[in-house]
Amino acid sequence: MDRADFFDKLDEELRTDAYADVDASPNGLQIGSREGELETVAFAVDAAEATIEAALDAGADALVTHHGIVWGGLDRVTGREYDRIEPLIRNDLPLYVSHLPLDGHPTIGNAAGVADLLDLAAREPFGEVGPETVGLLGEREEPINVGALSELLADELDTGGEGVQTLAFGPETVERVAVLTGSGADWLDEAVDAGADALITGEGKGKLYHEAREAGINVLLAGHYATETFGVRSLAALAEEWGLETVFVDHPTGL
Repeated sequence: MDRADFFDKLDEELRTDAYADVDASPNGLQIGSREGELETVAFAVDAAEATIEAALDAGADALVTHHGIVWGGLDRVTGREYDRIEPLIRNDLPLYVSHLPLDGHPTIGNAAGVADLLDLAAREPFGEVGPETVGLLGEREEPINVGALSELLADELDTGGEGVQTLAFGPETVERVAVLTGSGADWLDEAVDAGADALITGEGKGKLYHEAREAGINVLLAGHYATETFGVRSLAALAEEWGLETVFVDHPTGL
């Protein structure tokens, strides 16, 4: 497949342009050229030295990640940035990034993956970022005990052995669930206003304990990495439908 065609198809599916003014990450082709052909594409959560090396070892013609290298611009390409960018350019390995667009996609996004895992129905957008959303809100057809919900996430997600930290300050039985993967603690109030019994996200902040306790809502912290493997895996499946070979580079962080 032509590189440009592949990147354009991703941009269209992910509505990349819609997030241009609300995301610190430049989404789309972040490093490299649109010219060339693709046979094998590697997918990973993070663009880091380890995942770039693994993609090259796998013979990939492009690397697609959720977290890229550029955040809010680059002043200098030195140090860590140079060590990541140099092998991409030297080996002509383009890096395509989808951050917030992949969080909020209603069917193949990270939140959608968690919602699928939990069998959430009656889904609606959640997690406002300007005019866009980056999460989902849904309901369990069979309510679940908050402890059992925590165990389900721990069993199904690759948390790097860290388990799921649970702030059980809400109803013992959970039916309505808000999902915002990665770092979603700032949307606690939106979850409360939406009538959620629980907010599932990746990581929290120090103030989250008291905020959740005072608001009377359960919060489950299942790991930033663990909650954000769904989107890139779904993109890999989509690329296979387009006739490409794919490689998933799994590098859990435990965070």
